[in-house]
Amino acid sequence: MISDQNLQKTPLYEKHVSLKARMVPFGGWDMPVQYEGILAEYQQTRTLASLFDTCHMGEFFVEGDCVKSGLDHLVSMTIADMPLKTCRYGFLLNEQGGVIDDLIVFRQAFEKWFIVVNASTISKDAQQFKKHLTSASSFKDLSPSTGKLDLQGPLARNILSSLVEDIKKLDYYTFDFFDLFGQNVLISRTGYTGELGYEIYYPAEKIGQVWDALLKFKEVKPAGLGARDVLRLEVGYSLYGHELSDDITPLEAGLERFIDFNKDFIGKTALLKQKQEGLKRKSVGLISESRRSPRAEQKLYDASGKEIGVMTSGTFSPSLQKGIGLGMVEPSLAEKGKTIYFGNDTNKEPAVVSGKLFYKKGSLKN
Repeated sequence: MISDQNLQKTPLYEKHVSLKARMVPFGGWDMPVQYEGILAEYQQTRTLASLFDTCHMGEFFVEGDCVKSGLDHLVSMTIADMPLKTCRYGFLLNEQGGVIDDLIVFRQAFEKWFIVVNASTISKDAQQFKKHLTSASSFKDLSPSTGKLDLQGPLARNILSSLVEDIKKLDYYTFDFFDLFGQNVLISRTGYTGELGYEIYYPAEKIGQVWDALLKFKEVKPAGLGARDVLRLEVGYSLYGHELSDDITPLEAGLERFIDFNKDFIGKTALLKQKQEGLKRKSVGLISESRRSPRAEQKLYDASGKEIGVMTSGTFSPSLQKGIGLGMVEPSLAEKGKTIYFGNDTNKEPAVVSGKLFYKKGSLKN
């Protein structure tokens, strides 16, 4: 276990402390979980715009032909046909088909690839890349020198265009390089909240000036991990370490659409075997029949009290005014509309199996 003294700090740590943020350990980092409050920050993101410190995320750079370099073999999705300045989501898998990490690949040039990975997996991801990339490639871990901010919310475009005039040209899951305070930096439009948003990659030692500049807009407030978790759950996004892990495959997580079985990749044989034999568990959405919320690691039961699975994430949904969550259950019990129960052996609460998109009014693709 990492002690509080050994937690890594982002370049914005002192700014969070000065804003009286509540700091918590997250993936080996000391991160802000909330400032004003989770509900207030949630509403801010859904209606105006919020600024998130995501400097803890990892960034890699690979140069080389995607096939000859081994990069195409490393990731689950097709990348050879990616147009320049587009992004693509997928997985880094182990031989058993489990998820080492979920990631986004950016095609900067025909043979230049920028890859964004999760904070807690930077080291093991880098090991996997170094192990499987060929001599026809070069690999750099840019994480220590790269700062990252996420501006999310329906007003994000209008706000950022005041600083970056051409930002309006970015479509969903594209990126480009823009001048921002004299730096030529990558800005993308992907997001993790279900709202319109942008991700700014900036030199770590200078990221503070961007943070300060964006917070000067009256429509922008800082938001922490607490609101981010509620926001991503309402749109059914997976979180590594919960819905995805070394022991959970993309098929079990319901994310087969991010796998290209027409090409070869690490873990393909295991996934094909799993498809042939049938899943033993499946990720589903759950809506509590009350305001009581399910929580990660709570057990799931059928009507007879038999244990049938486990919650992977859960929270209270401000938009539904009910508890929601994602859980792993036996496939026979994954039918929409079916009532199952979350809790423990002595206290069980009913929930209805649903789709994973709980919030459908987001500005994501506006």
